Amino acid sequence: MKVNMNINVHHIARTEGHGNIHIKVKDGKLVESQWEVVETPRFFEVMLKGMSYEMAHLLTARICGICSIGHALASLRATENAFGIDLPETAKKLRLLAKHGETLQSHFLHLFFLAAPDFFNVGSVIPLVSSNRDIVEIALRLKKCANDMCDILAGRTTHPTSFCVGGMSKAPKKKDLEKIKTALSDRIFDAQKTVALFKTLTMPEFERQTEFVSLKGEKSYPWIGGSLISTDGIIKDETDYLAMTNEYIVDFSTSKFAKLSRESIAVGALARINNNYEFLNPPAKQIAQEFNLKPVNHNPYMNHIARLVECVHTINESIQMIDELLDMSLDTICAQYTVKSGQGISAVEVPRGILYHHYVINDSGKIEKANCIIPTTQNHANIHHDMAELVKQEVKKGKTDTQITKLAEMLVRSYDPCISCSVH
Repeated sequence: MKVNMNINVHHIARTEGHGNIHIKVKDGKLVESQWEVVETPRFFEVMLKGMSYEMAHLLTARICGICSIGHALASLRATENAFGIDLPETAKKLRLLAKHGETLQSHFLHLFFLAAPDFFNVGSVIPLVSSNRDIVEIALRLKKCANDMCDILAGRTTHPTSFCVGGMSKAPKKKDLEKIKTALSDRIFDAQKTVALFKTLTMPEFERQTEFVSLKGEKSYPWIGGSLISTDGIIKDETDYLAMTNEYIVDFSTSKFAKLSRESIAVGALARINNNYEFLNPPAKQIAQEFNLKPVNHNPYMNHIARLVECVHTINESIQMIDELLDMSLDTICAQYTVKSGQGISAVEVPRGILYHHYVINDSGKIEKANCIIPTTQNHANIHHDMAELVKQEVKKGKTDTQITKLAEMLVRSYDPCISCSVH
């Protein structure tokens, strides 16, 4: 039987920003498969030119309302690397704890509000309020816990105010840290319920061999700074990020694409686990084993499970870090420094993958040049090539255009793309 399809999705729902899917099959053969980003380019790097180093993290936090803490930390780290600042240990822990709050915010938002409706065959989370109210209530409790973490540690839920060059401008009270610990401990049961829920869901079976890039763990699961690694065995210094991304332009996307050893790379939760599985704490590793998630997994739909594993890891690591902070003095939270000319490069793992900030600063403390490479920018080529291979495989299985449309949309959502952030 000759199969013909002409699939056009404008714009895909339940993602941040605007992207289109174009698929054309003629006589059973793939003619076109295209992941098209149509967002207007944003010039946040130009906005940084001439800006004081003290203001950079406040501006770049506005690049993304979901990863504002990650952008602020990447910005601060780039400036601190330019000035040669070594942060107090308390500041390092408080920053990482705030970033964990953001990771939980983003991952739980994705799992329940963006991804779950696909598996329940509904268009949004709204119908689940009636049909699966208990699931929505779990989602809201977990999201509130993460929001409260960010409020206490970063100053507010999004667009942090408690960070500054050299460390923190404000330390939380220890009684507030104890509140976070209690809330996280109370939410472990909800996290277990989430694991049980996802065990009832079937991830689509699809694989395409690709290269996964992330920070490289040394003694622990990596989040802020360090070497870069790919599953193809490439290891580079944080400062060599351009050789790890290799951005290029395509004529059907307002966002650049990226590649390394192959035609595309993937970043994000699955990439982090593929490269750093050994550093997952025992509860998280146990969940990964229950879902048969082990390196190197090439199924992009398993990004959902990778996020779930990271949630379990992050909750447990946060509780441990709070215990450590409760035993420490929080009097020294910011390092002294001297403003000088230089350049600084930073790599931070935000929920969707590795984020790079690069600043050139003059001796007056003004930024002369900036570059920011967003995780979704690095994922676009992988989404594009995944989609072509997915269509080929599903056509051979006899799937209809309706079924392939849903699988293609689910594929894009599995990357949780932050599309409007990617068009730098």
